[in-house]
Amino acid sequence: MSSVKQRTIAAPVTFSGRGLHTGARVTMTVNPADADQGILFRRIDLEGQPEVPALCDYVVDTSRGTTLEHNGARVSTVEHILSALWTLGVDNARIDIDGPETPIMDGSAKEYAEAVTAAGTVEQEAERKYFQVTEKMVYTIPDKGVAIILYPDDEFSVSLHVDYNSKVIGNQYATFVPDDDYAAKIAPCRTFVFLHELEPLMKMNLIKGGDLDNAIVVVENPVSDEQLEHLKTIFNKTDIEITGGYLNNLELRFNNELARHKLLDLLGDFALLGMRIKGRVWATRPGHFANTEFMKQTKRAIRKAGEKPRFHYDCRKPAKFDINDIRRMLPHRPPFLLVDRVFHIDDNSVAGIKNVTMNEPFFVGHFPEEPVMPGVLIIEAMAQCCGILVLGSVPDPERYSTYFMKIDGVKFKRKVVPGDTLQFELHLLEPIRRGVAVAEGKAFVGETLACEAVLMAQIVKNK
Repeated sequence: MSSVKQRTIAAPVTFSGRGLHTGARVTMTVNPADADQGILFRRIDLEGQPEVPALCDYVVDTSRGTTLEHNGARVSTVEHILSALWTLGVDNARIDIDGPETPIMDGSAKEYAEAVTAAGTVEQEAERKYFQVTEKMVYTIPDKGVAIILYPDDEFSVSLHVDYNSKVIGNQYATFVPDDDYAAKIAPCRTFVFLHELEPLMKMNLIKGGDLDNAIVVVENPVSDEQLEHLKTIFNKTDIEITGGYLNNLELRFNNELARHKLLDLLGDFALLGMRIKGRVWATRPGHFANTEFMKQTKRAIRKAGEKPRFHYDCRKPAKFDINDIRRMLPHRPPFLLVDRVFHIDDNSVAGIKNVTMNEPFFVGHFPEEPVMPGVLIIEAMAQCCGILVLGSVPDPERYSTYFMKIDGVKFKRKVVPGDTLQFELHLLEPIRRGVAVAEGKAFVGETLACEAVLMAQIVKNK
């Protein structure tokens, strides 16, 4: 079964410049990182060099950019570098930064994309994580005309529409599909602002690093000579003029550059989900708040889906392994053989069944008047099910046993009592190395999660 592996940047790349809103000079280096680390920022200018994971859980501000905060450390305007890294295939990176905001460069992700492309990426052993959209998901802000809709699909794509009732911008559309050249088509598109927004933003102590070299300024209405002189003072320039509805931007890089920049931002904000999406996006007037709120909503849906069985058990279908097969594979015997049937198995996952009856010997003492299956035995049953999966990776599995090395993140969600049918689902979190397997295990009763844990075990040849 083929799979796509995670990737990291092949060599460090460094950027220097001013932050758009803080105006502070900053140097930022994107470094390779281990598999499953994701993308994270490290504030090397602060004591202890605190890390800020690039995840929607840590979004604290979306006013004219996306700001992350974790353990008291902040990094703002992260969307452009994340857009370039994520869309160009980087799953894992550590970004060392010596200030509170990424450099704005020319207002686009052009230099970021060029540097990442030049450095290249390298494949890692771990599989890339995906969220497979299975049903339509919607986020809207009706009074602002904002809508983001995510449809099921086998690949990630985006169709985006912006309409600000602007006679200069008009209706603009932009799209992204898997074969698109992001570095050429989307990365060069610059951020923009309406002229009437400039002074309010300055009064909010924002855009200290903004100038006519890193932003497109849209001019909707005629500007008097007095206003023009005021603009010259604001930007400390003597040659300001208005051409075609834009301030000093005589030539757009694309006729729909503003929509493409919104697409650039959306791709960066969607990277904050922490896993790639298999689905088709339709977005109308998206912005950082809507983008990141939708990612939070999506993450909640993923977590909720994680508390439902992935595999459907049908007792009428033949088992992959019945009890006799299981006895041949595992050394356990009654009363400690705790898996009755395996109904699904592939290279990375397994699902099995345990029918819990009043005849279980542990109910004699646990508890006589209130029979409850001991939690440690639920964990043991999950481990036995996982053992069937990992022993399939060795020849003559009956000559081997699996032994616990570590159990993490154990949570019990509900009691398991006589009459319940336990469904176990185990999924390998990484490839088996040197006989060591790490798997996420879940135990369900019907649609309800009863127990979950991360198990580490070693395959050992029997003496």
